[in-house]
Amino acid sequence: MAELGNLAEGERMCQLASVYELVQSHRITAVIYTAAMLNLAEAIGGETKSVDELANLVSADESALRRLLIALTTLGLCRQAEQDRFAMTDLGRQLDRDGDPSFKDWIIFEGEMLMQSWSGLLDSIRTGKTAAQLRGDGDDRYTAASNPPGWTRQFNAAMVSLTRSIVPKIIAAHDFAAARIVMDVGGGTGELIGGVLQHTPHLEGVAFDLARCEAEARAHFERLGIADRGRFVAGNFFEAIPRVADTILMKSILHNWKDDCCEIILRNCRNALPASGTLIVIERIMPERATTGAENRSCAMSDLNMLRGPGGRERTEAEYCKLAASAGFRLVGTAGIGMFSLIQFRSGEN
Repeated sequence: MAELGNLAEGERMCQLASVYELVQSHRITAVIYTAAMLNLAEAIGGETKSVDELANLVSADESALRRLLIALTTLGLCRQAEQDRFAMTDLGRQLDRDGDPSFKDWIIFEGEMLMQSWSGLLDSIRTGKTAAQLRGDGDDRYTAASNPPGWTRQFNAAMVSLTRSIVPKIIAAHDFAAARIVMDVGGGTGELIGGVLQHTPHLEGVAFDLARCEAEARAHFERLGIADRGRFVAGNFFEAIPRVADTILMKSILHNWKDDCCEIILRNCRNALPASGTLIVIERIMPERATTGAENRSCAMSDLNMLRGPGGRERTEAEYCKLAASAGFRLVGTAGIGMFSLIQFRSGEN
């Protein structure tokens, strides 16, 4: 019996240790954010460099920087080649703005804005209200007057880094051969549609979003060399969506909004498409039953981020199908594309 008692006590201590580690996760965010802000990945590049050399390159205290590099090594972002020489790993190169993929702008957004927002999660859970609603700024985070001056700029940069990383997965998961004109609804500065056009030379593309995105989108199309096939159309997807495409893309749009708002967006998409037009929704898919898997955890954390931020939610596949059906769409199929899923719908009865 004593042995069984010791085993039970050992399991209990293991569980306590796990919670102890989990609650310190914010420290990992701080470490990665600090490395990104110091431009460490750019300073190290593809070489192995000494702490002394790096301290001069990034303007940091040598002793403190060495401690940061050791922490990054334990996270798998750096490799300690010798006592005082470090290199970046493949994972760590994602902190480099020129990395492929690069999540540097997302890291900065997470570290400077999202981490602060999450400090008020308790109030959102108690009230069901977003951070903006609790501040008295209204329902729309994206137009809140209290947004810091750099919020929109950093938000857009973060979204670009995330979108850029999944474009190849979208191309691999969906055959655009039958499409002629694809419109990205809520397409911002054209990162997603621009990437799609680069991979599919027969397509024409439209970025549809608020007028404030137009200048940057047009400049982006020029940089990519696709200005002859890519254009920007200004508008509001809650009012009307232009009838200019046979295929509509929407990435990370519906999860921002409650069901009634999603139904309006989807009806406007249906009205914009021809008979048998295609709607491609790219979102995270909530599990019907949550597990401890990394993908489930990532989706659940994103769901709470929607609660705290814009007020929307992550949904199950069945919930997306129900919303789409209310607007006259039927499910064609779903494919996993990393942390996201690509859900294809068809308008019309057949």
